[in-house]
Amino acid sequence: MTQARAPRADAVRNRKKILDAAREQISRHGTEIGMDEIAAAAGVAVGTLYRHFPNKTDLVAAAAAAHIEGLTAEAEAAAGRVASGARALTEFTSFIEYVVEACAADHAVNVAALTLGAGSEDKATMQRATSAVAALVQAGQADGDIHPDVTAADMFLLFSTAPADRPAATRARWVALVLSGLITSTRSLES
Repeated sequence: MTQARAPRADAVRNRKKILDAAREQISRHGTEIGMDEIAAAAGVAVGTLYRHFPNKTDLVAAAAAAHIEGLTAEAEAAAGRVASGARALTEFTSFIEYVVEACAADHAVNVAALTLGAGSEDKATMQRATSAVAALVQAGQADGDIHPDVTAADMFLLFSTAPADRPAATRARWVALVLSGLITSTRSLES
């Protein structure tokens, strides 16, 4: 039985460059952007792009998956900081702000994934995200800062309504309104 080889370092770098370029180009130009333009923006040959992603749907799906993985990693990091002694409400608030801004940065990629039918959820990643968000919520509830009836599912519902396509001031206002409904008092944010 042969073991699969780990990808070469240059292949890993190229894949990351392609995904970064795809996110940027789709955000700027929408789904109409061609694979040739994405390859050029990534600084790789078109053949390299197609070796990694045989078609645009695969590329958009990978970019959307990278977005979800980034959100999951941030949720896990916030939960880890709480486990190490950081204040749950501070981490909870920062995570909500992070999600809104990350969704704003990748809004076009997420829309493209839905448009192209490329939004396949990785169940393991979603479970990790749910566990981390639940840990943040429960820690905030244990501190008395988050309403006892708030759940991780509520948070995902709220994230799906974030005004990612709106200006920064609107996004900040949305965060303030959401937090006022989730926390037990505004005094909690100040302490």
